[in-house]
Amino acid sequence: MKIVIIGASGTVGRAVAEELGRRHEVIRVGRTQGDYQVDITSQASVQALFEKVGPVDAIVSASGGLYFGPLATMKDSDFNQGLQDKLLGQVRLALTGQHYLNDGGSITLISGIVAHEPIAQGVNATTVNAALEGFVRAAACELPRGIRINLISPTVLTESVETYDGFFPGFESVPAATVAQAYRRSVEGVQSGRVYKVGY
Repeated sequence: MKIVIIGASGTVGRAVAEELGRRHEVIRVGRTQGDYQVDITSQASVQALFEKVGPVDAIVSASGGLYFGPLATMKDSDFNQGLQDKLLGQVRLALTGQHYLNDGGSITLISGIVAHEPIAQGVNATTVNAALEGFVRAAACELPRGIRINLISPTVLTESVETYDGFFPGFESVPAATVAQAYRRSVEGVQSGRVYKVGY
């Protein structure tokens, strides 16, 4: 399969590229690194990416920024960061990318555990991740030509525990290589509209 991975230079993206690259042709895409670059907050940038890459068998996202901060001081502009980046950015990849997928292709997006287990200063993250779950469940009902869509929802990464020190008290972590197996399940499997929870 020909697979395009957006966010391939991140912790999850690198693990996914390594896992899928063992059996498939992988195109690595990042904001500033990789075979191609893309800004998922820009429709023009996403459109240009797919026009350059051409038809693919799978679109994989391990990308998306969020806003973390206390609700008491949060502004709508803060909240909008996650809406424009992780939510609409990945929705944009799916809406645009579906037209570049071969018959029977797949789309795999990423959310996270806070969709179900809120944390302090994570209101934006919980909202965005929960919305992504709704999008994937609904989109799976309408995608044509046998195209599938799934969502990967990992707990905090082992590699990122120190970065998010204190944000996930008592949460068990999971290595990125384990998350990559869920991506393989989505890309190489047959299911659609699924939320694959990893580590919880």
